[in-house]
Amino acid sequence: MPPTLPPAGTPKTDDDRRAIRLDQFLAHPPATVWRALTEPELRARRLMPNDIKPEVGHRFTFTTQPRPQVGFDGIVRCEVLAIEPERLLRLAWSDGRADWTVTWRLEPEGKGTRLFLDHEGFDPDDELQQMSRRIMGGGWRGHFASIEEIAAGL
Repeated sequence: MPPTLPPAGTPKTDDDRRAIRLDQFLAHPPATVWRALTEPELRARRLMPNDIKPEVGHRFTFTTQPRPQVGFDGIVRCEVLAIEPERLLRLAWSDGRADWTVTWRLEPEGKGTRLFLDHEGFDPDDELQQMSRRIMGGGWRGHFASIEEIAAGL
């Protein structure tokens, strides 16, 4: 029996236990997707309240729903590590228990943008981090839909 493919428009991932890797086509130009990723008031509408600034070295926080089952208080502490406007946003990402790197890459594709997410640094031998990876993997998929909604409104 052939493998079942996800519905069209579903972000893709692989089975790397050290990372979450997703990508999805968005029917908006990179400049619009970039705004949805980097303007705090736009991200807060559908994602998480934050005080992001697209400047290397800027430290900020995201606030979301706590997940006590994995020891997460709902606050994500971040720092902008690298930035290439409309192409790349790399963040240090810490939940107080683990430190990761989250990278958003934007590539023009036709009249839209292929948006990639790499959330790296999970310990494949740590059961709690693997549970976090599974929870966050689902959460990131929802963020792609939110970014699409934000971009559609611009």
